[in-house]
Amino acid sequence: MGEWKELTASSQERWNEIAGFWDDFMGEHSNRFHREIVRPKTEELLAPQEGQQILDIACGNGNFSRRLADLGVKVTAIDYSSNMIDRAVGRSSAYQDAISYKVVDATKSEELLALGKGSFDGAVANMALMDIADLSGLLEALPRMLKPNGVVVFSIPHPCFQSPNTRRIHESEDVGGRVVTRNSVQVSSYLQPEPMESIGVKGQPVAHYVFHRPLHYYIQLFVRAGFVLDGLEEPAFAYDATRAERFDWYELPPAVIFRFRKLA
Repeated sequence: MGEWKELTASSQERWNEIAGFWDDFMGEHSNRFHREIVRPKTEELLAPQEGQQILDIACGNGNFSRRLADLGVKVTAIDYSSNMIDRAVGRSSAYQDAISYKVVDATKSEELLALGKGSFDGAVANMALMDIADLSGLLEALPRMLKPNGVVVFSIPHPCFQSPNTRRIHESEDVGGRVVTRNSVQVSSYLQPEPMESIGVKGQPVAHYVFHRPLHYYIQLFVRAGFVLDGLEEPAFAYDATRAERFDWYELPPAVIFRFRKLA
């Protein structure tokens, strides 16, 4: 099992409640995780071209939609949180001709298909599919929405290293008069899909749902829908001696980014 349709409404309510908090936190330029981990490899895999039509799934406050628009892309940006869409619209007054924001539930294929069949050169979902309770409607609609050879690029927390009940471990040891530190993760479950409540940003008003699914689940889901996996990245932070993080994610990738291509 990897779909929890009964949690969709509750998940939507929680994102409406935390939308303002997340928008204030992410701001116009997002956080370091998105700037250094998610965005560069997502752009590389998506390879957006001027004049293309791109669907931004679960667009949040529209940060990446505006980036695509700056590259000359026409963007349809959707989110099932009306509060988040309001925030995105408020930040995008200069992009009215380039971005169309819509409140759309990505679990409902009929709402997605109403955006246009065979209309999109590509689709992107930045750190979002793990927040969607039921992916079946999205995978039913996407192949019909994309043009031949269209791509879907999406990022998620790396499920091998950020699965439920994972413990992050920071150790230090005196080795020959030199203090050596190392980071690791302790994983106790991975294969079983399961929902969990998560605090993505410290201080957010309520926890939101995250739906853990192993790597093979996503691959099988897209392959069954007629896609082929033709790109994958596991980005990590570049080593920076000036930073003093307790857990640095230098050798363990905190996210994985897929590119699936529609078979013509």
